[in-house]
Amino acid sequence: MLPLLFILKTEYLNKCNGILNDMRIIKRKNYYYLQHTYRKDKKVVCKELYLGKSIPKDIDEIKEKLLRKTQGRELFQKFDKIKKNYQKQWKKYPKSIKEKIKKQLIVDFTYNSNAIEGSTITKDETEEIIERKIAPNKPLNDIQETINHAKVFEKILDDCYNDISLKLVRDWHLEIFKQSKPDIAGEIREYLVRVGDYVCPDWQDLPKLLREFFVWYNKNKKMHPIELAAKAHYKFVRIHPFGDGNGRISRLIMNFILHKHGFPVLVIEYKKRISYYKALRKADKKTEYEFLKYFYRRYLSYCKKYV
Repeated sequence: MLPLLFILKTEYLNKCNGILNDMRIIKRKNYYYLQHTYRKDKKVVCKELYLGKSIPKDIDEIKEKLLRKTQGRELFQKFDKIKKNYQKQWKKYPKSIKEKIKKQLIVDFTYNSNAIEGSTITKDETEEIIERKIAPNKPLNDIQETINHAKVFEKILDDCYNDISLKLVRDWHLEIFKQSKPDIAGEIREYLVRVGDYVCPDWQDLPKLLREFFVWYNKNKKMHPIELAAKAHYKFVRIHPFGDGNGRISRLIMNFILHKHGFPVLVIEYKKRISYYKALRKADKKTEYEFLKYFYRRYLSYCKKYV
């Protein structure tokens, strides 16, 4: 008699990819398998991994590893193609055009990153502030944060920093908020914080968590830069070391890594912030790979002209 096969769970990642847990009952004993089906070169490929006689507690992490093993190479090849085409195109631009593109990028990133955090400054007003030094009739704090954020990001694009460290991210935070929020600027919080449904780590754990973050970062510098940027963003924003501005600092860290390794930087747009929030919440409930999946899709979409 053939073994009886039960499908316990199916999770479709996109139109072509699926991953499921199988339970096979052979001679009244349970045997669990992880099965991943995906499309490659117009062919359907099925990979199977034996889990044991019970479903492991770290099943989500095992799924992540299986997905990376089966499709990571092809995905990162696309990212490397983006880098190659971006660098090739960038070299063709005259110096004056490069400067114009850089200034527009500073405006785009500053506007969107601040707007996600509640700034009232519009994109046109951001350009007026940065390019023409004209202040709109808006809250002074929002104007100051726009000016200071643009300065920090411009320094990143000008390669003014060697590498990220706790001192550097505190310096960034101080630079951005020294006028608008001087009581918290550059300071690691010593109080509890909650962001929506997310309860941030206890402030007493922050020194340890920050040490672990930079140990992790320094140990993983050989990781593919796109993956490193995505994971660094998620890990740092979930530590939430500052009283405010953690999202902005996390996105600066993300783009520092991308730029340092020669990749186009990423602007997470304010108008698409809902999917960004959903990816963060989903990662909190499952694993950080949920945020990586969002990040990879967003990056491929944002850089589609280089694919």
